[in-house]
Amino acid sequence: MQMLDVPAKPAARFITFEGGEGVGKSTQVKRLLVRLNRMDIEAVRTREPGGTPKAEAVRAFILQGRSESWGAGAEAVLFAAARYDHVSSLIAPSLSSGKWVISDRFHDSTRAYQGLTGGVDDKLIRGLETLALDGHQPDITFILDMDPAVAFARVNNREIEKALAETGDRFEKEDLEWHRRLREAFLAIGKANPERCVVLPAGQSEDALELEIWDTLCRRFPELEAKAD
Repeated sequence: MQMLDVPAKPAARFITFEGGEGVGKSTQVKRLLVRLNRMDIEAVRTREPGGTPKAEAVRAFILQGRSESWGAGAEAVLFAAARYDHVSSLIAPSLSSGKWVISDRFHDSTRAYQGLTGGVDDKLIRGLETLALDGHQPDITFILDMDPAVAFARVNNREIEKALAETGDRFEKEDLEWHRRLREAFLAIGKANPERCVVLPAGQSEDALELEIWDTLCRRFPELEAKAD
């Protein structure tokens, strides 16, 4: 009896989305998750800071502004502690079991926010990164790029973000010039890591951006296109 060729299950991948406030990361994370699920690829959606109960507690502490007076260096340490738990408790076990992991922010945000924008020494950032990641680098990172002035208009029109602003969101309250420096920091990260990072214009429609992300993934991981066929 002739055996039918069954496409191999795509290997588990770790995908991260980065960028400034209001560029649409969360929307594209959700859209990618839907695409993967339609292909019967099991994927886990997560975020940073957060993703696990302990990491979510650190998230609340930082984003409510309670660590602001401690300085960017202390915040980098807090983010690394949350990331260590996130990696060991959720990301690593999910990948080991064959699940894809899609994260809204990861270690590049610490590089951009506390490192390149906040002025924390690069040696400290990289040391914390080595400890927290334990070798679990993303397979691909999408950096969604947009003029901060345009992104701010988006943020101000989202009720959920207005609610966050009322509780004193740690980073959204920074001025426009600070966010311009943040944008340049993310672009610098993308330029320094071309084998992993893909910078995409986030000002296009959500549908167009979703398609560009998917096309990029299919070129990077041809098994996805084979499975879709």
